[in-house]
Amino acid sequence: MSKTNPYIISKDLVIEAYQLVKANAGSAGVDQQFLSDFDQNLKDNLYKIWNRMSSGTYFPPPVKAVPIPKKAGGERILGVPTVSDRIAQTVVKLTFEPRVEPYFLPDSYSYRLNKSALDAVGVRVKDVGVMTG
Repeated sequence: MSKTNPYIISKDLVIEAYQLVKANAGSAGVDQQFLSDFDQNLKDNLYKIWNRMSSGTYFPPPVKAVPIPKKAGGERILGVPTVSDRIAQTVVKLTFEPRVEPYFLPDSYSYRLNKSALDAVGVRVKDVGVMTG
């Protein structure tokens, strides 16, 4: 009996996600693996991500917590996923985003491709008008 994967994820999509992650660079996660380390066994590493995601057995590893100083003092914690997890997250993003984008209203700006909170503020200011002087 042949094994069928419950999730259809193309290997090309995993490669595209890898290319996007590589272009964005980034640091190592809790596994201390940098992109250069990941690249040393690239084919096997990408296959593992594809196999686990398409079979439904992918579980993200812990995220590395890195304290970042704030301008006004104190610090905030930045979560740094592993290279593999950034690739898996990008696969999900590339799959999910085009499917949900048609359901957003034109004036919805949160978590949207090519839209930001600053765009929303700009529209609001334009609609309301800015009182000067």
